Amino acid sequence: MFCLCLPQIFKMLKTPVVFLLFCLVGAASALYKQWISDTNYENKTNWDKGEVPCGSDTVQFSSQREVSVFVETAHAVQEMSLPLEGEFILNSGAGFYVGQDPGCGEGVTTQFKDSESLHWFNPALWQAAATLNDLQQGNFLFSVHEESVPCQYDDVVFKALSSFRVDTSSSQTNIPVKSVSVLGKMFDQRPEFSQYLSSRSGRLQFHGSSAVTVGNPSCEDPSGCDCGNSVNHQQICSTITCTPTSCKKSLLPVGHCCEVCGAIVSIRYTTGFNLQTYRERIRHLFLIQPQYKSIQLGMSKVFKSQRLMGIIPFGTSPEIQVVILDGEEEAQSEALARAIVKDASSHGSVLGITEAKFQVSSGSSSEDSGGNVGMVVGVVVGVLLMIALVSIMVVLVLKGVVQIPSMSFVRMWMNKSEIGDLGGPLDRGFDNPMFDKPIQLPDVGLYGSEINHSVHITQTGVHFVNPAYDENETDFNA
Repeated sequence: MFCLCLPQIFKMLKTPVVFLLFCLVGAASALYKQWISDTNYENKTNWDKGEVPCGSDTVQFSSQREVSVFVETAHAVQEMSLPLEGEFILNSGAGFYVGQDPGCGEGVTTQFKDSESLHWFNPALWQAAATLNDLQQGNFLFSVHEESVPCQYDDVVFKALSSFRVDTSSSQTNIPVKSVSVLGKMFDQRPEFSQYLSSRSGRLQFHGSSAVTVGNPSCEDPSGCDCGNSVNHQQICSTITCTPTSCKKSLLPVGHCCEVCGAIVSIRYTTGFNLQTYRERIRHLFLIQPQYKSIQLGMSKVFKSQRLMGIIPFGTSPEIQVVILDGEEEAQSEALARAIVKDASSHGSVLGITEAKFQVSSGSSSEDSGGNVGMVVGVVVGVLLMIALVSIMVVLVLKGVVQIPSMSFVRMWMNKSEIGDLGGPLDRGFDNPMFDKPIQLPDVGLYGSEINHSVHITQTGVHFVNPAYDENETDFNA
């Protein structure tokens, strides 16, 4: 069954062309992000034979799939199988008829490709531009993977004379953006766009577990705003296949899924820095030069984790990340990174830049020459920490919080420390001149000097010799 919905189409479109809809019922600095794929009838990549069907062909749409198809002109077909649910959006003069096409040759059966696998969070399906004019002229911007997908402050554009179907499934309930343009009409108010999403066209074009919401405020920070796609990093990267790198030291930019060969410039800024102005400066100052024509450069605000002495994390800080990917000649990325850092050092006070440094996949960086300085700073910091610890200990001792061990305790500890492991010196407990100094017994006593020879002192005790026993006798005399 077909239904004609002319009033809805005329209200939605701002173009002077005439559309007919056949519903097949059967069952700050924000950027512009444009959806690349479409489900247009005239797009030969949408057909399994790689060609648009002609008058001798049989056209088939999968009966189990939903689809929205834009038709720009009139087409002759031999036969057409329609899906259970879908729509044709017809341009002025567009339609279908049964007729002969002399240039078509023998007819074939051609199938319209499945569009269910086109996901919102696939960076390869989006292109970005700073303005609508740049979008129309093809002046696209390079971005890291997270920011290739529409950010929360971006304007999303679906081509005016085009149909599409996109899967918005994600781990989040909503996908917030600033605005969405569909078939020439821009939606920036949530109630109006929600009403469109609930319409037949909206359900056919947007499907999935997450709802796209519009009306997000613009980025009011001149230095840029966080994209907000880090929560979807894993899902975004699941659509990317990384290729091995051939450089000496590959780099991994913040928000990117793959290691790259090139350079990363990190810029710290202060009040007065404007991301959009600086992006235009880099474009007109460097990227228009012939030696940089094959360079891909992306610039965005990111939050990097901070570490005390390079080890202990203690929070994050915002900075501008400039990612430079190698072009035809690998050395050009390093040359451009050095030029950007030099420009920032010379004009930083005017641009609102306080520090700029870079690292390159060749292994060099702007910190190479300052290695000795960094070592000295590290030693100084270590000494200051030692002084601080000693000072704290002295204060604790003076206040009685910590007590110094007495000398008797130290002496006892030292005596105990003389005892080794099993087989070491015998622990005698305490000093006893009678046992500790056996060779200094006096020669005088009750029995005179003879006693000295009848007493034997060993490590195991004292033994007395019985004078009535003659140790030289071997026989017993009764």
